[in-house]
Amino acid sequence: MNEPGLLRDLVRGVPVFPEDMPPFDPEAAPGSPIELFVDWLTRAVADNVAAPHAVTLATVGDDGLPDARVVILKDLTAAGWQVASSADSPKGRQLAANPSAALTFFWPAAGRQVRIRGSVSTGTTEENDADFQRRHPVARALVLAGSQSSVLRTRDELDAAVGEQVERIEAAGGLASTTWTVFTVAPDAVEFWQADEERRHTRLLYTRFGEGWRREMLWP
Repeated sequence: MNEPGLLRDLVRGVPVFPEDMPPFDPEAAPGSPIELFVDWLTRAVADNVAAPHAVTLATVGDDGLPDARVVILKDLTAAGWQVASSADSPKGRQLAANPSAALTFFWPAAGRQVRIRGSVSTGTTEENDADFQRRHPVARALVLAGSQSSVLRTRDELDAAVGEQVERIEAAGGLASTTWTVFTVAPDAVEFWQADEERRHTRLLYTRFGEGWRREMLWP
């Protein structure tokens, strides 16, 4: 067991924010959070922020407790933010039972976060298959093996299952998955968070208001 205060002192000395962060003027922000997100993500890509499309997806389990994991943003449409997974994975089952989710993007190099909350819908068969076919063959093989998050006895078991499915994919081009699903998070609320070295962070919250959006500043 760690000695009291050991971890606290360790993390306290780690820098939190970079010295140079991009400016953010909420007064100049567009009327739609989707437009602002595209601006922020485009800036993150241009600035070589590591994995700017990585996002924490939070769902609710059968036990009523939160569950979270990092996934990859697939796309952004007028309907919302899109991620994907097998319908029979833990997150897929959780979203089927409770079709709502939260997404959190965190770009430390820019001192920025974006938080999204909303309801979740699933893609059509055509949309799901199109996304599945864009995946690497090994990634498709893992989906077809159909054992995500189950207990793995040995690495050989994994390698054999993946090898078998890769052979099937190579033998039958365009082999589809019956479980791969694109999930769209339709935003009810989107918060843009820009860090400040003195902790006077800038927070701009968009919330649904009729057919448009209400914009409000939040205390840090």
